Amino acid sequence: MFSNLASGFGLLLQPGMIIAVLSGVIGGVVIGILPGLTSTMGVALLIPLTFSLPPQVGLAMLGGIYVASTYSGAISAILLNIPGTPAAMATLLDGHPMSKQGQSMRAIVLATLASALGGILSTAALLLLAPPLAMFSLRFGPVEYFLLALLGILVIASLSEEALTKGLIAGASGLLLSTVGAHPLTGFMRLTAGTPALYDGVPLVAALIGLFSVPEVIDMLKSGTNGKDAASAVKQGRILTFFPEIFRHKLNLFRSSIIGIVIGILPGIGSSIGGYIAYDTAKRFSKNPRGFGKGSPEGILAAESANNAVTGGSLIPLLTLGIPGNAVTAVFLGGLIIHGLKPGFDLFTVNGAVTYGFIFSLFISNLIFVPIGLILARFCVKITSVPRHILAPLILSLAVVGSYSLRAALPDVGIMIALGMLGCLFQYFGVPRAPLVLGLVLGTLAEGELARSLALVQGDVGGFFLMILSRPIAMVLFILCIAALMSSVIKKRRKEKAA
Repeated sequence: MFSNLASGFGLLLQPGMIIAVLSGVIGGVVIGILPGLTSTMGVALLIPLTFSLPPQVGLAMLGGIYVASTYSGAISAILLNIPGTPAAMATLLDGHPMSKQGQSMRAIVLATLASALGGILSTAALLLLAPPLAMFSLRFGPVEYFLLALLGILVIASLSEEALTKGLIAGASGLLLSTVGAHPLTGFMRLTAGTPALYDGVPLVAALIGLFSVPEVIDMLKSGTNGKDAASAVKQGRILTFFPEIFRHKLNLFRSSIIGIVIGILPGIGSSIGGYIAYDTAKRFSKNPRGFGKGSPEGILAAESANNAVTGGSLIPLLTLGIPGNAVTAVFLGGLIIHGLKPGFDLFTVNGAVTYGFIFSLFISNLIFVPIGLILARFCVKITSVPRHILAPLILSLAVVGSYSLRAALPDVGIMIALGMLGCLFQYFGVPRAPLVLGLVLGTLAEGELARSLALVQGDVGGFFLMILSRPIAMVLFILCIAALMSSVIKKRRKEKAA
């Protein structure tokens, strides 16, 4: 093992590796900033370009794109209230309010540093704990995944404490949208209106872009705001002045990173869910929970450290067991196979030098995107100072291109516009949009895993609950679900008494 570590570190010092990492990070930052261009698309588009490269160089470039694009989605989320990637969903809850207060650069610096720390910690977990953590993930069956999704759904109540009824309406709308398309087991089509574009369900990227970009454009034209706060944020001072703030939230960063690593290890969960769970946890432990959703630095740090910690965590089951942790690592698996690398024991022994060289390159990628991200962000902040009659159509054009580009399907643009109208309706009545997205993401996961769980007990509900009680991990998750529900109820009653 030590010889492979030394050989891997030696590979990292080669000029080709450094150039590959740098190219991947720059490309990843650009991809993440543009709404609709996801990490999955970035990695998929780059794989053909790595055919002629040595395996370690190709993997280093793919890794750079993965970690950098996961981070940089926060930039457009903070500046424009449009998540560049699904991973940045939880970031905009406090990022954009902070930007509206004229603190755009502060929010971006906090997001950048939190992302780097979360990524570094998850890469360390990948380097040191890959085999045992991967084996732990195998103990999660359909029941455990259903309860994990249910726990995430209960976060909706926490996200909506200021307007619980409206938040629950939004969450229920998301759960309803998650049932669109084929049933996970029977294949029966539901609520598709005969539209083939909906057979696989509501596309998440089109939903994200529509729900957040269209209302933002309309609000921009209606209110006349054109980013004057962003211009003042550039004048706040040097970037380095915001660095000391991050050290005041060490516990939050560490806790959120651990949550991100664990969520990353569990196949099929995703960065957006990791960010939401970490955000909710940070809110529960915060001394100022009322500040969340209004520009709290704790919320930004929790969301960004968690979603970037998912990157390293998702590679653990991929490299050790060949099980992709999310859509990006599923594409990544294709890259490994193309380069003649087979996940498993041989990857850490026979091809150990290549594997450890790739893992070491992830450390460098998480460090390099800090200066690159902050340099680009300083220019990106000025984008919001563009006159509204130019910026609004530009954002709308990016929304159309982003919706179309993922599947090259014109109906996705129509879905984006339809959900954009729904987002405008929500905004008009003061209904939060984040719970809708969370319901859409988690509803799909929860329904599929519940169907599989019930299939194991032949539809016997009593047998389903007995299965929960007989599985230790499921029992712990079930208790956490009850605790989360009771916590929300108790908080609501305390507020009613205080009122």
